[in-house]
Amino acid sequence: MTNSILASLLAGNERHVERLEADHFKGHRGEQHPRIVSIGCSDSRVAVEAVWNIDKASELFKSVNVGNQAWTHVEGELVVNDAVGYAVSSLGVSDIVVLGHTGCGAVAAAFDAVNGEGPEEAPPAVEAAISRLVPLVEEARELDIYDAQTPRDVAINRLVEYAVVRQVVFLDESPEVPIETNCWGFVYDFQRAYGDDDGVAYLVAANGDSNTERLTELVPERFASRVKSIR
Repeated sequence: MTNSILASLLAGNERHVERLEADHFKGHRGEQHPRIVSIGCSDSRVAVEAVWNIDKASELFKSVNVGNQAWTHVEGELVVNDAVGYAVSSLGVSDIVVLGHTGCGAVAAAFDAVNGEGPEEAPPAVEAAISRLVPLVEEARELDIYDAQTPRDVAINRLVEYAVVRQVVFLDESPEVPIETNCWGFVYDFQRAYGDDDGVAYLVAANGDSNTERLTELVPERFASRVKSIR
């Protein structure tokens, strides 16, 4: 009996093969030279290459995980994750992009853990990922980014942005990241928390800075509306 999911995967790959240009992998069959490493979320609503309209081989090196986390713990120390570490040390990428998204489930779980709801039982690795976000939720509460009166969905989206900003600061200050590497932070919005258009990636941080006036100076004038903060 044919499995419908398997069939759809194979059909999708067939269409992918048909769309590839004959020279798609020319110069890249034995090596890769991406300019960017992107840290995105595993969320099925966020298609990383599609966000940036990237369809060329060797353009984007990717780390996709629960909560779009650029860091991990190694022997109790918070360090850049494996994909970012490899990209900056072995591939020589020039830019790092941290791409959060509105309505992030991992941030929501960390929010609930801090604010008394209690996390749902999850596999150990998922719990570990959520635990790395808990300190950010606690920091944000102390900074009055949200309080007991803030609606849960509003608080979570503010925390998504805060988590992106803090990770950009972390990368910018990390000795593992070359000083000349640009670190950008974006929030991909499909809940219309930042504006009325679906799928817009809003710039919220750059090289450790999250001041919207200074960020606006970095982008072409026509993209000024893509710089925004909801914190």
